[in-house]
Amino acid sequence: MGQRRLTKLDWTCDPLDVVAAWPADRPLMMLHSGRGHPRWGRRSIIGSPRKIVSFGDDPVADLDRLGEGGFIGYLGYELGRHFEPAAMASRPDDRGWPVAQFGWCPDALHFDSRDRSWYGPPRHFFDPAAGDRDLGPFTTGVLRSSVTPDEYMAAVARTIEYISAGDIFQANLTRRLTTSFEGSTRRLCVEAMMLSGAWYGAYLELPDGRCLLSLSPELFLDAEAGTRRVVTRPIKGTRPAGVPDTELLGSAKDAAELHMIVDLMRNDLGRVCEFGSVRVPAARTIETHPTVHHGVGEVTGRLRTDVTLAGLLRATFPAGSVTGAPKIRAMQIIDELEPVTRGPYCGAVGFVGAGGRVELNVAIRTLVLTGVRPEGRWDQLIGRLDYGVGGGIVADSDPAAEYRETVDKAEILRQTCVRQTGRAAVSR
Repeated sequence: MGQRRLTKLDWTCDPLDVVAAWPADRPLMMLHSGRGHPRWGRRSIIGSPRKIVSFGDDPVADLDRLGEGGFIGYLGYELGRHFEPAAMASRPDDRGWPVAQFGWCPDALHFDSRDRSWYGPPRHFFDPAAGDRDLGPFTTGVLRSSVTPDEYMAAVARTIEYISAGDIFQANLTRRLTTSFEGSTRRLCVEAMMLSGAWYGAYLELPDGRCLLSLSPELFLDAEAGTRRVVTRPIKGTRPAGVPDTELLGSAKDAAELHMIVDLMRNDLGRVCEFGSVRVPAARTIETHPTVHHGVGEVTGRLRTDVTLAGLLRATFPAGSVTGAPKIRAMQIIDELEPVTRGPYCGAVGFVGAGGRVELNVAIRTLVLTGVRPEGRWDQLIGRLDYGVGGGIVADSDPAAEYRETVDKAEILRQTCVRQTGRAAVSR
């Protein structure tokens, strides 16, 4: 992360206990791996930003401001227009979110799930035993979609027409669910993180009444500073966790979707990696999460020595799994068919460390909260909650089945909104 000297801390708490005890008058930023996979997403990082970097009219140049490391934040999907202007029209986010925003957290705390150890600065303001663990409740209203079921299925059918005409092979089509929200965003975070077990989760309390909660299982980029090794793990293909994973494993359609995106990401990395270094260690495996099964690929490479963060993102962003292939034409079709901007959803959330260290998720399963906060309270918000859902459309897609897949992907949100009675269920 590019921060102060770290020392091992004599803590036994869970990262979600820290969220529950964090002072309400201090903004909180957290990257969290809920299930502690031995290789993927095994750490959590928690901090309070000393400063905020909001990207403006020249966001590509703003990436250089992250070079000192220690930054946690998000890149919005529409940042892709600044790398490739032909990909989409210039539309401001309808909720007023910046195209990207990062907080500088040089005093962040680190948790390693392998041995459940904590590391941080020798002196830190936070005492996990001193906080109030009663997070308070939150309430939500009725979920409403940016499009009706018939409108979504019509957009799927139109996408299939573009595929038949030879414009694209695949496009990722999404819709937005919206509801009212009032209460504790930290309670929402704890409940959702416990349910999802997300490998690449994130919770960001941002200025101007904004809060971001990502429950992503998908790794966009993991770039190591010393070795220059870069990894991406695209996801394509989803089934409810209640059905056997063999149903997804045996689906030729879902396998084809993933193989297209693996090939796209292989080509994207090939633009910035040493010649011959790009590999596909795993073309397709099935991973099971609490509410869904996913098909996952893995692509690796070794970055050239001249590649900067801006150069890496120019070659790869947004992730191919949330655009389609070919990427630019797929993004143009998405821009035509989706009536609202995506904002942080389908972008990326993670950290930028010193010396080229980067880890970013693909911001799927991501809740975007916008509203107002009571004075002096970072943990509370009154406003709206948005949640995007979507899927990859290919030549043999069935519009009704594609719509049902978006319903399956909203299950974690529905379950979270049910769990709002009594005190927050924080693990001890």
